Order: sequence, then structure tokens, then C-alpha cells
Amino acid sequence: MKAAADPEVTPAQPQPADADFDEAQRTLAALQSLLARIVVGQDELVAQLVTAVFAGGHVLIEGLPGLGKTHLVKALAAALGLRWARVQCTPDLMPADITGAEIYLGTPGGGSGFEFRRGPVFAQLVLVDEVNRATPRTQAALLEAMQERQVTHAGVAHPLPSPFAVIATQNPIELEGTYPLPEAQLDRFMFKLLMPFPARDALRAVLDVSLDEEPADAVAPLTDAAGVQRIVALAREVLLGQRCKDAAVDLVVATQPVDAAAADDPRRHIRYGASPRALQSLVRAARVRALMAGRVHVDIDDLAAVALPVLRHRVLLRLESELDGVSVDAVLAEVLRAWRTRA
Repeated sequence: MKAAADPEVTPAQPQPADADFDEAQRTLAALQSLLARIVVGQDELVAQLVTAVFAGGHVLIEGLPGLGKTHLVKALAAALGLRWARVQCTPDLMPADITGAEIYLGTPGGGSGFEFRRGPVFAQLVLVDEVNRATPRTQAALLEAMQERQVTHAGVAHPLPSPFAVIATQNPIELEGTYPLPEAQLDRFMFKLLMPFPARDALRAVLDVSLDEEPADAVAPLTDAAGVQRIVALAREVLLGQRCKDAAVDLVVATQPVDAAAADDPRRHIRYGASPRALQSLVRAARVRALMAGRVHVDIDDLAAVALPVLRHRVLLRLESELDGVSVDAVLAEVLRAWRTRA
């Protein structure tokens, strides 16, 4: 006679097979190769963007106009088979323009009532163009969506789709009519990526791929929303050893300010260091980076590869250091150099 199942015992979850990891690596490699052909000369940016999206994070991209930021996000959405929406930020943009609003509707039977019409934030991939041109009130409308994956309207919580990612852009040279993002909102972005001006060879190649047509319009999907979620879940199965845990913690601690730092200590420039959320982002992104490299365990090199985009928008410098022209990236480069010697 078959014994009854014990209700207190949770069935063991099936472990992913090597073939699952191999398939995920192939998909990620194919995605990077596809995006690198569409947005030429931005290979490192493409790799970091893919890393953040599959780590379940949001991304802030800073770059000059015309470098292809919008085109890149559009191609990413098409390649992943995700529904995407674009929000062009302006000073008169209202929170309801992003989240949605209630409208009064009549019915054929003579009845009437309010109905919530969802805004563009209910897409799976949301491009928020020139986010620093929106007012703080409108920027705040994104906070709940980014952190809680929901929108609350009139006391009712509306869950956002899964997967869900916000990719925001900002122009580094615009000052008039802009509203810098507060630190609390910056901390919600897993990565801050800098989009550099392409090299001459890359500029020449742009003429071959996007002079008379938009390559993103013809992108065939490599996967779909369910496939994205499978890879996201698989990345969480990548092993994180005690050595890498300690190294990640040490790196975040190394960004904290020191009152009496030595003259050769980069922490002498730091006013505020990275948050515990940065530690979580660091490890999640490192897992995806390991998966992209074909490994099922995180290495110190994976942490180092994602450290700068995770930390650059979370570390604030002292005012006197900023006036001296010291950059966050330069300080973090010193921090990372010292950290690697100890890790």
C-alpha cells in the first residue's frame, strides 16, 4: 500500500541541467552579437545592458544625443520578444502620463463609471527618455514601479508585468530645464552606464548598417518573455562561494568614507558610500556575468567586471574633491585596484 505524502515535507525542486546553462549562454551570446551589429562600437555597453536586464535590474544610460540609446533599447525589446513603451520626458509631463489614470465611461445600457486606463509603465520594457527633464513629482511616479513592481492608484495596487525593466536615459550636457535625480531614485537603478562617442571605424560602420533603414525594425526575436524569465531564474542558481561573498562585502565597505583617511587612500574623497542595495546588485549582476562566461559559479573577475556600473551612481564625493575636478570613476578605479590586491 502506498504511504500518504507528508504535508510537512516540501518536494525537492528539480535542479537545472548542464544543457540549460549551455542554452542560456548561447542565447545571451547571440543577443550580444545581434545588438553589437545594430549599435556599432558599443560592445561593452551592450554586455553591461544585457547583464543588468537578466539580473532583474533597471538601467540608467548617460550619453550625448544621437549615439543610439533609443535604438539600442528598441532592438533589445524586439530581440527578447517583449512589449516595450517609450516615455519622452518633458517638464510638463504628469505622473498619470506614466502610470495611467481613471477615466469616466458610459455603457451601452445607460450605466457609467470610472475605469483605470493603464499607462506606458505597464509594458515589459519601458524606455524613459531624458528622465532628468521630468519634474521630481513625475520622477517619483517611477519609484514605486521600479521598486515594488506595481502601481497604486486610488488605493488599488495594479501589478506590473513580468519581466519588467526600466531603462532611462539622460543627457550629460543639458542643464537648463533639467531636474537631477535624487539619490533615492538613483539607488533603484542597478547600473549606471556611460555611452561613449564611438571610434572612427565604428562611425564608418554606422553608414553601412543604418544609413537608409533602422536595423531594429527588422530584428527577429531570439526568445520570448517566458524564455527571459527562465534565464533570470537560472542565473539565480549560479553558485556564490564564501570567498566571493566576503569579497563583495569588502568592496562595498571599501566605498564607505573614512574621517581620517591617509593621503594615498581613495576614501579621502568619498562623502557617502554604496548602500546594501548595491551589494545585492553587485552579486546578482556577477551571477549573470558568470553565466555569460559559461560558468556555474561566480569568480572575483565577475564582481570586478560589474563593480563600476553598480557603484558609480551610488558613491558621492566630497565637495572639495568635486571642485578639484576629481571624478567618481577615478576614485572607484583606485578603490577597485586596492580591493583586487586583497581579494
